[in-house]
Amino acid sequence: MTKKIGYTTGVFDMFHVGHLRILKRAREHCDHLIVGVSTDDLVESYKKKRPIISVEDRMEILSGVKYVDEIVTQTHRDKYKAYQDIGFDVMFVGDDWKGDPLFSELEKKFASDGVEIVYFPYTSSVSSSHLGQVLEDINKREFSV
Repeated sequence: MTKKIGYTTGVFDMFHVGHLRILKRAREHCDHLIVGVSTDDLVESYKKKRPIISVEDRMEILSGVKYVDEIVTQTHRDKYKAYQDIGFDVMFVGDDWKGDPLFSELEKKFASDGVEIVYFPYTSSVSSSHLGQVLEDINKREFSV
């Protein structure tokens, strides 16, 4: 029997329930889950700010999650290149990307290789960006007194 290999990526800064839910759902749909964690430099290149938690610490946190079988660093955002480098059968993504031209094109490329993209509901009630903003606001209040 062939193992079904799954892949998902993210920053995973300030690990929260949304991260846990996507990892749990992903692992339910594959036999081996590989998680790509964006490096600090990569995040800074497109978000214009560094993650609060370092890539080493984020990877260590993920290594303690029972749904994760393997962790790799993500140094670029090219998902097709990641497929070529790592090799997987299915990629898991938040549904906030569904219909995005980038992912529509990726679906076509993956289909020709027999790779599926599965979209999971995005947990809109919590995000690392939102948590970071809350901390920033608290910090501003403390220093403006």
